[in-house]
Amino acid sequence: MSSITPLIGPESGLISDSKPAALAALESLLSIRSFEEAVDALFARGLMHGTMHLSIGQEASATGVCAALTSTDYITSTHRGHGHCIAKGADITRMMAELLAKQTGYCRGRGGSMHIADAATGNLGANGIVAGGIPIAAGAALAQKMQGKKEVIVSFFGDGATNEGAFHEALNLSAIWDLPVVFVCEDNKYGMSNSTEKSMRVEKISERAAAYGIEGVTVDGNDVDAVFAATRTAVAKARTGGGPTLVEAETYRWKGHSKSDKNLYRSKEEIDEWKAKDPIERFQNLCLTKNIITQAEIDELTARVREVTRGAIKDAMAAPDSNPDELLSGVFKAVS
Repeated sequence: MSSITPLIGPESGLISDSKPAALAALESLLSIRSFEEAVDALFARGLMHGTMHLSIGQEASATGVCAALTSTDYITSTHRGHGHCIAKGADITRMMAELLAKQTGYCRGRGGSMHIADAATGNLGANGIVAGGIPIAAGAALAQKMQGKKEVIVSFFGDGATNEGAFHEALNLSAIWDLPVVFVCEDNKYGMSNSTEKSMRVEKISERAAAYGIEGVTVDGNDVDAVFAATRTAVAKARTGGGPTLVEAETYRWKGHSKSDKNLYRSKEEIDEWKAKDPIERFQNLCLTKNIITQAEIDELTARVREVTRGAIKDAMAAPDSNPDELLSGVFKAVS
């Protein structure tokens, strides 16, 4: 198995105040970056097919949010969902196998990058439809409430999804029914190639929460501690019957929208400016300054994560290919 250490942040204080939490968070950050870079390289070599959407530069939002959840809480993800999957505890080898169209993948190699689900870790699934996971999260939250359970659902989505009808309908229903759901918008400033400045009038996406009578908060999405603290508050509120919160995590994707994106709508200067805000380097420096972890521990963890990624690639490549003859075995067939 190549799952990362389960990350549960402290009940009080920040992740960077606790050595176990800081090391777990750093492992999550490094694992996401390592996986995404490996996938990028495999696509470039023609060893993966279809498409993929990388979250390099956005690692802090997935890590910080999932640190505020328990192992029995749930998430819904997006087309840019590898980071969410890893932060929630998915097995990296099975993820890699899925992207390589192998029988041992999460969906037996049939779903590829945008459709990984892992019920065992509470991941209700990535979704190739923009905003597609938001109403699913609302439905799952309604189920929890009707059954009298205490689990919380987090729905990840991008800024472009907030212009879809599904976003507004799900927020409205979740608000009037006080559902235990936290809506997390990873605002990376571009819906495909269209900037948020051109696609919406509000300055902050969190302002849209006011239309539904729920709380909206904007945080630095490249700051693990800030994301964690805001999510922890929102999760506690949802778990105790206080209803939903819209959390906007302002971040940035270093790579294009997908592998076919030539980045013609962004300047090199803009990308470099955000690369200077690298969430991993930022978190490492913070922990070093606080004397929570040492450089030797960072180096050891970095090497171990890289080895796990290499092992995942090796094991996934050796796995049997997905069998086309079984393609319809997962399709529901009505019996007349």
